[in-house]
Amino acid sequence: MSRRRTVGTKKKIALLVSAAAVAGGGAFAMANTSNAAQTPQNATPLSAANSTVCQGLATALGNNQKFIDGQRAAPDAQSQARIANREAVITQIKVQQKASGCTVGESAQDSQTGGAQTGGAQTGGAQTGGAQATQPSQAASAPAGGTGNNGNAGNGAASGRQVCNGSTVTLSGEGGAPAASSNQFPAGTRLKVTNLDNNKSTTVEVTSVSGSCALLNNAAFELVREPGKFLIRRAVIEKVG
Repeated sequence: MSRRRTVGTKKKIALLVSAAAVAGGGAFAMANTSNAAQTPQNATPLSAANSTVCQGLATALGNNQKFIDGQRAAPDAQSQARIANREAVITQIKVQQKASGCTVGESAQDSQTGGAQTGGAQTGGAQTGGAQATQPSQAASAPAGGTGNNGNAGNGAASGRQVCNGSTVTLSGEGGAPAASSNQFPAGTRLKVTNLDNNKSTTVEVTSVSGSCALLNNAAFELVREPGKFLIRRAVIEKVG
């Protein structure tokens, strides 16, 4: 009887040691997996102060938030619908901020470059000047270029290379003549934006940097928007000049 009990005890000890080894190995593997998974997440998000892409997205978010604040301060019958649409735009901007490695929710108001953005709308002032300086050469090489957005019907008929495939188009909230901003195309580039939901299109010139492939200012967006909407989900963007 005692021999059987001794063997049984040894087996139990062996089983316990094996179980401990397996558990320890599992814990080690889980720890390594956890650390490996956390490495990308631990990366410090970029801010508007050190990324032009993040700067453009922060400015777009801030401009839309300003619009919402204005609607809440002086509401009318359409304010709730406008606010809901702008909130959808802000949600999309936050998705783009996350995808770009930017600080999600950062706006021009809370970024360190707020002063510069207020003065030049994300360096748009300087870039607009640069765009104006390049316009004479463009007019010389392409006489139609001088007409700008005055020939909207003619520009709408233009066609070029499709870019920004799959991109949604939102508005930056910036004022001024119809224009676009982009993180892929320099100032002076002409983009044709078509809204497939209403078949409206417009051709505008890039005048500043943003966090999107193509972002329209208020005047340009009005030319292609659907009533009550502040986001174009089905858009075709073409580079025409």
